[in-house]
Amino acid sequence: MMRLDIGPILSTLGRHKLTATLIVLQIALTCAILCNATFLIGDRLRWMQSASGIDDDRIVRLMVSDIGPRTDTHARIEADLAALRAVPGVEAATVTNSLPFGPSSWSTPVRLTRDQSMPSVEAGAYYGEAVGETLGLRLVAGRFIRSDEYVWVDDHAAKQVRGSPVVVVTQALAQRLFPGQPAVGRTIVIGDEEFRIVGVVERLARAGDQNRAGVYETLLLPWRMVTAYGGGFAVRARPGEAGKVLQSAAAALKAVDPRRVIVEKRLYTEVRDRYFAADRATTVLLVGVCVALLVVTALGIVGLASFWVAQRRRQIGIRRALGASRTDVLRYFQTENFLLASMGIVLGMVLAYAINLLLMREYALPRLPLGYLPVGALVLWLLGQAAVLAPARRAASVPPVVATRG
Repeated sequence: MMRLDIGPILSTLGRHKLTATLIVLQIALTCAILCNATFLIGDRLRWMQSASGIDDDRIVRLMVSDIGPRTDTHARIEADLAALRAVPGVEAATVTNSLPFGPSSWSTPVRLTRDQSMPSVEAGAYYGEAVGETLGLRLVAGRFIRSDEYVWVDDHAAKQVRGSPVVVVTQALAQRLFPGQPAVGRTIVIGDEEFRIVGVVERLARAGDQNRAGVYETLLLPWRMVTAYGGGFAVRARPGEAGKVLQSAAAALKAVDPRRVIVEKRLYTEVRDRYFAADRATTVLLVGVCVALLVVTALGIVGLASFWVAQRRRQIGIRRALGASRTDVLRYFQTENFLLASMGIVLGMVLAYAINLLLMREYALPRLPLGYLPVGALVLWLLGQAAVLAPARRAASVPPVVATRG
């Protein structure tokens, strides 16, 4: 058996500098894009699986538009809610300004003191009586806002009344404002009013923008929402009855006023799916890019190896005549490909890091974890060995008699 020596392999590669350089660059580019694309895919998948903090499968959303002269808005909403709560399968109903991961975002600057010039945080704001209870939020400290502490948001905006200065915040917002300290009983300033924190809920995602860093920094204000302000009905159904409740709830609202238009009626899961539609499309695109790059790289390796086998048939025959076994020839081409892949991977890791720095600067993406680099290297090494296997087997099948031919 002939001993495999790296020297002749490097010498052969040196005589084919252009071809070897092209395949190394192709592997490097594939490695760089594969590492970053895989990281982005994982990041998008984790984002799409973010918890909303509510009972996703039990919430339905309805938006209405009333036609004709408006009567007492508050009485109309109370009548609508009474009709919704009477629908079989409905556990709770309210009017709220938005839903987690919904299309419309409401936010408010929060300060710790009145004389603070800049807000401590721009928190997502939810309006609506008993929104926390209706959506199924988990209370971890204190209590929810009581019914007698709510006022109508339009009355508050017109400064006709001032509601009880109480507020419920999420754990994320509490930690942002009062790190390592209990939040219940503390005061915050919203607008020109001081509010006392009476409760803390585990989680409630904000709507609208995709500010992931502050996605759970939200609060519940003591204001009853009205549909004229862009509010919509949120209904919690019994387990497994959301679809049936959605249709019945829309019929109940039409029964209150046949002239009104149901602008939107959706399961909350549909609202959430629409919010993450762009992320799903991006993920599919990135997966397609990765697959295409791997296929192109594999075809490049196969083409290069096949070309070199055709060019070296006489050389392979001489090696076989001198005692090289089929395994020796097979190992020779696999080692050659491993060296090319290794050079491309090393260059690709540097390029992957550089691309990630660019993405961090231009698009505020997180840093690429180092664990993705060895994973990308392993994939390309395995791909290279699998791609070169068929040409290497053809090379190993070259008989020694080829050495005697011209």
